[in-house]
Amino acid sequence: MSGGFDSNPFADPEISNPFQDPSVTQVRQAAPPGLEEYNPFTDGKPTPGGVAPKTAAPTLNTQPAIMKPTEEPPAYSQSQEQSGAAAELLRRQEELERKAAELDRREREMQSLSASGGRKNNWPPLPEKFPVGPCFYQDITVDIPVEFQKTLKIMYYLWMFHTGTLLANLVGCLAWFCVDTSRGVDFGLSILWFLLFTPCSFVCWYRPLYGAFRSDSSFKFFAFFFVYICQFGVYVLQCIGIAGWGASGWISALTGLNRSVPVGIIMILIAALFTSLAVMSLIMFKKVHGMYRTTGASFEKAQQEFATGVMSNKTVQTAAANATTRAAQGAFKEQI
Repeated sequence: MSGGFDSNPFADPEISNPFQDPSVTQVRQAAPPGLEEYNPFTDGKPTPGGVAPKTAAPTLNTQPAIMKPTEEPPAYSQSQEQSGAAAELLRRQEELERKAAELDRREREMQSLSASGGRKNNWPPLPEKFPVGPCFYQDITVDIPVEFQKTLKIMYYLWMFHTGTLLANLVGCLAWFCVDTSRGVDFGLSILWFLLFTPCSFVCWYRPLYGAFRSDSSFKFFAFFFVYICQFGVYVLQCIGIAGWGASGWISALTGLNRSVPVGIIMILIAALFTSLAVMSLIMFKKVHGMYRTTGASFEKAQQEFATGVMSNKTVQTAAANATTRAAQGAFKEQI
């Protein structure tokens, strides 16, 4: 038995090789060319007959692909709530800066007062040896809030322009009088207008506006508006230049042009100054009125300030006390 197990059936020459069977060799011959060279681990397709096998492509050291956007990302846009919050923060920051400037202004004012021992009049700026001293105290950067300083400075420069125009009008009327001796009345009135309107305009409308901005006084605002409307009417009349009224306006300039061309040209320039003065006055009137409406002033407050100011005046108090005493004495004598 052991001999049967030790024998190799394929080693017996009498037994034929199974791979040499005719059916197997027929199938191998009928197979497509190149199939015996097919290796599934190296190539996905068998190499056809008569074609050289493909060589493996050299490996490249490639880097990972990076996506590049074809369009720029949209700009960051804030929502309405974010923009509203930002605007609110800016408004609060401006308000804080305004208050800080106001506190700084008041601090400088207190320091100047303590250093000088009190307010001293500094306007008009006259020499120390001049027999007449300054009449008013004026310091726009100290007295006036920051938001009103620019407007008040413009009004101050407008008053200076008004004064210069009146002086030029005096010169124009003098030149007119030199070529036409019948214009003595115009020359005399031009002197009067220069001497009268220069201080009156400063006291009657510039100083009330200064005090209104400094103390937020409704009564001073109304005083300024009333006087300044009258001043604007005077500017219009001077711009027209009616003969005999002491103004080198357009009518007077054309009249003087007929007598002398140089004098007429001078008067035309003065008429242009009066015209520009009237236009700028109207513009500033509207601007001041707009600022007045933002301060919360009203006619009722003006009445209250007027009543309080009148009753707190010592002269009025003395006169009222005397009148009350006399009335009481008269009533007592009648009863007796």
